[in-house]
Amino acid sequence: MSRPFAGRATADSGSFRNVPSTVPAIPGAKVVKALQSAGFTVARISGSHHVMQHPDGRAVPVPVHAGQDMPKGTLRNILNIIGMTPDEFRALL
Repeated sequence: MSRPFAGRATADSGSFRNVPSTVPAIPGAKVVKALQSAGFTVARISGSHHVMQHPDGRAVPVPVHAGQDMPKGTLRNILNIIGMTPDEFRALL
């Protein structure tokens, strides 16, 4: 009997595991625009990093490197800092 892949449900397993949503691979400029639509503003720019500020006090730096997609781990960390799920973020795009 073969072992099912981790995170997949099989007909005989009787249970479904919640597979976390993956974050999209997008440029930093699109992340800035998505956060602006969520109420964040650019508080300041330091080099290639835009510091985004929300009226409730949350702040997060967003690297904006021209011609490069943001690493998925970096975007995942940004979403953790601001308390947003990947699905909520994807809805802003």
